[in-house]
Amino acid sequence: MSKSTHQMVQMDRRQALKVAGAGVLAMGFATAAHATPEDAAMAISKLGGSAKADSAKITIDLPEIAENGATVPVNVTVDSPMTAADHVKHIHVFAEGNPSPEVISFNLTPSTGKADVGTRMRLGKTQNVVVAAVMSDGSVHVNKKEVKVTIGGCGG
Repeated sequence: MSKSTHQMVQMDRRQALKVAGAGVLAMGFATAAHATPEDAAMAISKLGGSAKADSAKITIDLPEIAENGATVPVNVTVDSPMTAADHVKHIHVFAEGNPSPEVISFNLTPSTGKADVGTRMRLGKTQNVVVAAVMSDGSVHVNKKEVKVTIGGCGG
Protein backbone atom coordinates (compact mmCIF):
# COMPACT_ATOMS: atom_id res chain seq x y z
CA MET A 1 0.00 0.00 0.00
CA SER A 2 1.45 3.36 -0.96
CA LYS A 3 1.83 6.14 1.58
CA SER A 4 -0.93 8.27 0.00
CA THR A 5 -3.34 5.27 -0.05
CA HIS A 6 -2.51 4.52 3.61
CA GLN A 7 -3.23 8.14 4.60
CA MET A 8 -6.50 8.07 2.69
CA VAL A 9 -7.60 4.88 4.51
CA GLN A 10 -6.75 6.46 7.89
CA MET A 11 -8.77 9.53 7.04
CA ASP A 12 -11.69 7.33 6.05
CA ARG A 13 -11.47 5.45 9.36
CA ARG A 14 -11.36 8.69 11.33
CA GLN A 15 -14.33 10.02 9.45
CA ALA A 16 -16.19 6.76 10.05
CA LEU A 17 -15.44 6.95 13.78
CA LYS A 18 -16.63 10.56 13.91
CA VAL A 19 -19.86 9.64 12.16
CA ALA A 20 -20.38 6.60 14.43
CA GLY A 21 -19.68 8.70 17.53
CA ALA A 22 -22.15 11.36 16.41
CA GLY A 23 -24.77 8.66 15.82
CA VAL A 24 -24.29 7.19 19.30
CA LEU A 25 -24.50 10.67 20.81
CA ALA A 26 -27.70 11.40 18.88
CA MET A 27 -29.25 8.12 20.08
CA GLY A 28 -28.43 9.10 23.66
CA PHE A 29 -30.28 12.39 23.26
CA ALA A 30 -33.22 10.67 21.57
CA THR A 31 -33.73 8.31 24.54
CA ALA A 32 -33.49 11.09 27.12
CA ALA A 33 -37.21 11.90 26.80
CA HIS A 34 -39.22 11.35 29.96
CA ALA A 35 -42.49 9.58 30.52
CA THR A 36 -45.48 11.57 31.70
CA PRO A 37 -48.12 10.86 34.34
CA GLU A 38 -50.40 10.00 31.44
CA ASP A 39 -47.93 7.32 30.25
CA ALA A 40 -47.95 5.75 33.71
CA ALA A 41 -51.76 5.93 33.85
CA MET A 42 -51.98 4.24 30.44
CA ALA A 43 -49.66 1.44 31.60
CA ILE A 44 -51.83 0.95 34.69
CA SER A 45 -55.01 0.89 32.60
CA LYS A 46 -53.58 -2.05 30.64
CA LEU A 47 -53.50 -4.11 33.86
CA GLY A 48 -57.26 -4.61 33.66
CA GLY A 49 -59.88 -4.18 36.33
CA SER A 50 -61.05 -0.86 37.67
CA ALA A 51 -58.19 0.94 39.41
CA LYS A 52 -58.91 2.21 42.91
CA ALA A 53 -56.69 5.29 43.30
CA ASP A 54 -55.13 6.34 46.61
CA SER A 55 -55.74 2.88 48.00
CA ALA A 56 -55.09 2.47 51.72
CA LYS A 57 -54.23 -1.18 50.98
CA ILE A 58 -50.83 -0.12 49.57
CA THR A 59 -48.02 1.27 51.71
CA ILE A 60 -45.08 2.74 49.80
CA ASP A 61 -41.88 3.20 51.79
CA LEU A 62 -39.67 5.69 49.93
CA PRO A 63 -37.41 8.47 51.13
CA GLU A 64 -39.00 11.91 50.81
CA ILE A 65 -35.68 13.21 49.50
CA ALA A 66 -33.27 11.01 47.54
CA GLU A 67 -29.79 12.49 47.51
CA ASN A 68 -28.64 9.90 44.99
CA GLY A 69 -31.19 9.28 42.23
CA ALA A 70 -29.14 6.31 40.97
CA THR A 71 -30.14 4.06 43.88
CA VAL A 72 -33.44 4.97 45.49
CA PRO A 73 -34.76 2.25 47.82
CA VAL A 74 -38.46 1.40 47.58
CA ASN A 75 -40.44 -1.05 49.68
CA VAL A 76 -44.09 -1.87 48.96
CA THR A 77 -46.50 -3.63 51.28
CA VAL A 78 -50.05 -4.57 50.28
CA ASP A 79 -52.59 -5.42 52.97
CA SER A 80 -53.86 -8.84 51.93
CA PRO A 81 -54.55 -12.14 53.70
CA MET A 82 -52.62 -13.96 50.93
CA THR A 83 -55.02 -16.91 50.87
CA ALA A 84 -55.95 -18.93 47.81
CA ALA A 85 -59.23 -16.99 47.55
CA ASP A 86 -57.84 -13.52 48.32
CA HIS A 87 -54.27 -12.60 47.46
CA VAL A 88 -52.06 -10.17 45.56
CA LYS A 89 -51.11 -11.56 42.14
CA HIS A 90 -48.85 -8.74 40.92
CA ILE A 91 -47.21 -5.59 42.23
CA HIS A 92 -46.12 -3.11 39.57
CA VAL A 93 -43.93 -0.07 40.24
CA PHE A 94 -43.98 2.91 37.86
CA ALA A 95 -41.98 6.16 37.79
CA GLU A 96 -43.84 8.99 36.08
CA GLY A 97 -40.72 10.92 35.03
CA ASN A 98 -38.31 8.20 33.91
CA PRO A 99 -37.71 7.51 30.20
CA SER A 100 -39.99 4.47 30.52
CA PRO A 101 -42.64 4.48 33.25
CA GLU A 102 -42.32 0.74 34.04
CA VAL A 103 -39.72 0.12 36.75
CA ILE A 104 -40.35 -3.42 37.97
CA SER A 105 -43.10 -6.02 38.37
CA PHE A 106 -43.34 -8.66 41.07
CA ASN A 107 -45.42 -11.83 40.69
CA LEU A 108 -46.79 -13.29 43.91
CA THR A 109 -48.76 -16.37 44.95
CA PRO A 110 -50.57 -17.29 48.17
CA SER A 111 -47.49 -19.26 49.21
CA THR A 112 -45.53 -15.99 49.26
CA GLY A 113 -47.10 -15.50 52.68
CA LYS A 114 -46.92 -11.71 52.74
CA ALA A 115 -47.25 -9.09 50.00
CA ASP A 116 -44.08 -7.20 50.89
CA VAL A 117 -41.45 -6.48 48.21
CA GLY A 118 -38.49 -4.16 47.88
CA THR A 119 -35.80 -3.07 45.46
CA ARG A 120 -33.72 -0.09 44.44
CA MET A 121 -34.51 1.99 41.39
CA ARG A 122 -33.03 4.84 39.40
CA LEU A 123 -34.92 8.13 39.31
CA GLY A 124 -33.69 10.88 37.00
CA LYS A 125 -35.61 13.75 38.59
CA THR A 126 -38.22 14.65 41.20
CA GLN A 127 -41.35 12.66 40.38
CA ASN A 128 -44.18 10.45 41.59
CA VAL A 129 -43.61 6.75 42.09
CA VAL A 130 -46.86 4.90 41.42
CA VAL A 131 -47.61 1.39 42.66
CA ALA A 132 -50.38 -0.83 41.31
CA ALA A 133 -51.42 -4.07 43.02
CA VAL A 134 -53.45 -6.56 40.99
CA MET A 135 -55.58 -8.72 43.26
CA SER A 136 -56.78 -12.29 42.66
CA ASP A 137 -60.35 -11.02 42.09
CA GLY A 138 -59.09 -8.83 39.21
CA SER A 139 -59.33 -5.52 41.06
CA VAL A 140 -56.41 -3.09 40.86
CA HIS A 141 -55.36 -0.89 43.77
CA VAL A 142 -53.14 2.13 43.08
CA ASN A 143 -51.19 4.48 45.32
CA LYS A 144 -48.41 6.99 44.69
CA LYS A 145 -45.76 8.95 46.53
CA GLU A 146 -43.56 11.83 45.43
CA VAL A 147 -39.77 11.60 45.75
CA LYS A 148 -37.62 14.69 45.50
CA VAL A 149 -34.40 13.75 43.74
CA THR A 150 -31.51 16.05 44.54
CA ILE A 151 -28.39 16.35 42.47
CA GLY A 152 -25.35 15.97 44.69
CA GLY A 153 -27.53 16.77 47.68
CA CYS A 154 -28.06 20.36 46.50
CA GLY A 155 -31.69 20.28 45.37
CA GLY A 156 -33.20 19.32 42.04
